[in-house]
Amino acid sequence: MGKGVKAAVIGGVFAVMVGGAGYGTYNIMSALNGDGGGTGGVAAETKSGPPGTDEVKETAAKFFTAWEKGAAATAASYTNNDAAAEELLTAFGDDAHLTDVKITPGAARGITVPYTVKAKVVYDGKSKPLTYRSELKVVRGLTTGRALVDWQPSVVHPELKKGDTLVTEQSATPPIEAVGRDGSELTKEEYPSLGPVLDALRDKYGEKAGGAPGVELVIRHAGDGAADTPLLTLAKGKPGKLTTTISPSAQAAAEKAVKRFAQSSVVAVKPSTGEVLAVANNRTDGFNAAFQGEAAPGSTMKIITAAMLIDNGVTSMNGPAPCPDTAVWQSQTFKNLTNMKANESATLANSFMRSCNTAFIKLIDEKPLTDASLTQEAEQRFGLGQDNWTTGIASFDGSVPAVDGPDRAAGAIGQGQVQMSPLNMASVTATAITGAFRQPYLVSPRLDGRELAQAQGLRASTAAQLKQMMRLTATQGTAAQAMAGLGGDIGAKTGSAEVDGNAKSNSWFTGFRNDIAAAAMTEEGGHGGDAAGPIVAAVLRTGG
Repeated sequence: MGKGVKAAVIGGVFAVMVGGAGYGTYNIMSALNGDGGGTGGVAAETKSGPPGTDEVKETAAKFFTAWEKGAAATAASYTNNDAAAEELLTAFGDDAHLTDVKITPGAARGITVPYTVKAKVVYDGKSKPLTYRSELKVVRGLTTGRALVDWQPSVVHPELKKGDTLVTEQSATPPIEAVGRDGSELTKEEYPSLGPVLDALRDKYGEKAGGAPGVELVIRHAGDGAADTPLLTLAKGKPGKLTTTISPSAQAAAEKAVKRFAQSSVVAVKPSTGEVLAVANNRTDGFNAAFQGEAAPGSTMKIITAAMLIDNGVTSMNGPAPCPDTAVWQSQTFKNLTNMKANESATLANSFMRSCNTAFIKLIDEKPLTDASLTQEAEQRFGLGQDNWTTGIASFDGSVPAVDGPDRAAGAIGQGQVQMSPLNMASVTATAITGAFRQPYLVSPRLDGRELAQAQGLRASTAAQLKQMMRLTATQGTAAQAMAGLGGDIGAKTGSAEVDGNAKSNSWFTGFRNDIAAAAMTEEGGHGGDAAGPIVAAVLRTGG
């Protein structure tokens, strides 16, 4: 062999190392170990399929060891997204000030490894222990074939989501002691789905409530305006007392009711005042869909459409609203629910309580209605769609755009471009039964001098007809099963809304009982009375 060329036999494989340089050696060893390698080496076959038990255990162990030592870059190299992992693991030590990290893995379940993290938060001369559980998955690298930790922010802490980080510092805002309308304290422990709401209230009213900040470990969320989520308090601040409109009994009922269905939300309001009595979500993402959700409300929208028809003199509760099998609007055919019998002599009340789509589609072509009529009814009478609600926390005000073509017809039955939240629909019911629009709110405007949104409201005769049609729906129509057993003055409207890409329709339901109105939406699917209906009925049963 020529000068500077050495021959070696490693594990039965003949290899050539050039000039004794490390580069050639690295390629050989990498190839033999199955870790990739550049040109000049002997390529090993890339592994495929799920990692084996030994690979899962070994990869997790290496990752945990590096994490414990605070070696963020090394730990990140054992993941399938080393850039994102290094950033968050670096923040774990530098920004969250977590030290003395000890990670204890549990027994692996296939590729999943549960573990317990014990650490100490040390900041400004103060320290406190932190313990929590999480889990990770070990997967096969797509290009290298290596066993790698499947990187998710939850690997570092189970409550972390994409874009979140951990920070320990003096609180940006003082803590609050939020209390309900009866003066009792509202806590995340007792009312879990109120967590994001309480965080948002603290973020906005912490200083106004008169508290003093402490030192905390928090989750800092991505996005403008997202309130921090406190995890651990190192030094207590002085909480300020914040009175909310929440009814503890209604909130407890709402918390329990939404647990029955995944991805569900409910809001209850007091129609005579606009006060929010309960807000609950059963979601994995922490999003307050009850206030901020934007989704087609299905046939619950027929409350507004019926009001438009009455206010414009097209028909009345006892006036004609024929219900044929199909209705064609600008070449698009609309149908009713399966097995609904046609009724050419139906009144508006009958078509409303049966939730006949075709009746509403056929009537929206009558004069003097225009493409803007439904929008005007929603904005001027029901206070929707003007982006001016000031509830005390972030909320969506509904959207009913003026459109032509098939979407005009679809909007009349709560599809097309119409978007609502459960808060919007609870307010719609409150306006329908009282005739007055009272913007919902969670914190009294007297605290910060904010102005509540205003709207014209309904004529007394229109409100009386809407309320009676909702009563019929709750006792004889599509909402009767869900509302069965409720005493007092009751009314309701059901709805289901198709969502692009989803196999099931969203289930909507709104109703009232005496001086409480509630609305719910769930992605469980089915008709409004099947899923959302029982949620609303459970909240109405408390009486607020």
